[in-house]
Amino acid sequence: MTLRRAFLPVIHTGVDDSRDNSKMDMRSPVEATADLPEPDFKPSASGRGAGYAMLLTTALLWGVNWPVGKRLLQELPPLSMRGIAGLAGGLLLFGVAALSGQSLRVPRDQWLRLLLYAVLSVSGWMGLIGLALVHLPASETSVLGASIPIWAAGLAWPVLGERLTLKRVFAMLLAFAGIVILMGGHGVAAAQAKLPGIMLVLVASFMFALSAVLAKLKPLRLPPLASAAWQISLGCFIVMIGGLLFETPHLLQLSTLGWSLFAFTAVGQVCAGFACWFGALSRLPASTASMGTMLVPVIGVIASAVALGEPLGPTQIGALMLTVTGVAIATRA
Repeated sequence: MTLRRAFLPVIHTGVDDSRDNSKMDMRSPVEATADLPEPDFKPSASGRGAGYAMLLTTALLWGVNWPVGKRLLQELPPLSMRGIAGLAGGLLLFGVAALSGQSLRVPRDQWLRLLLYAVLSVSGWMGLIGLALVHLPASETSVLGASIPIWAAGLAWPVLGERLTLKRVFAMLLAFAGIVILMGGHGVAAAQAKLPGIMLVLVASFMFALSAVLAKLKPLRLPPLASAAWQISLGCFIVMIGGLLFETPHLLQLSTLGWSLFAFTAVGQVCAGFACWFGALSRLPASTASMGTMLVPVIGVIASAVALGEPLGPTQIGALMLTVTGVAIATRA
């Protein structure tokens, strides 16, 4: 069993695991987590065009949200920002799932698994990334966050028994090289200041990757959009509770720009982003869609430079190239 295809940054979606468990699941993580196998028909030109448009929209929404989140930190504390906006987007996604005809009912035996994946892939990611943005520029956070497939490839060895190939080891070394560049690009003092943020992103990425690998063994039996809505809502609710306990959000005091950015996160990044993502997966080969998501950190770096005036020099470009190259190698190994 190999991770031949790119790990997709999606919430783990429904796959029927009632098959014979005496045999290992030989599907790629795309098929196991997205529940959208490659179509056995050739999509029309118009269908492919719509798929590419949805894929580009997803990459733009997810990439632009990096500087959006960084700017929102000026008006909301990190856990509250990520938790409340994410929960609002998750609730909207329930409506999209219902309108698309998907059942929202969770089988009784799936609740524990659902909660586990929600904590690992949503609570950990949303909460820790929000905290990381306090310590790191949005551009560098997006680069580090793009390393999820590399950790998934590494975890597949002990968890799934997949062989740790030289290609995967090389991919990990490239990712570590990118981290070293980000840490040392501005001197020792700057590296020490960045260390908490870097560790937070790496832990968040590791948790997300672990949930992806576990979901390959035990996928959820839920439709795609319904699964995403449940996991985002549950995971962000936990983050929101943490924000209410340890922070003092002043949601009603947001500026006009603050409300606009908050709405973009909830409606754009979460609801529209995932709706377009699954729309693209239904119209394009999964391998094509997965390669398209590599645009997300690129857009994040460029958007952060344009919107926030963050540095876009050799350090950021070098780390981005190393990470994206490592991801491409890991997901094809």
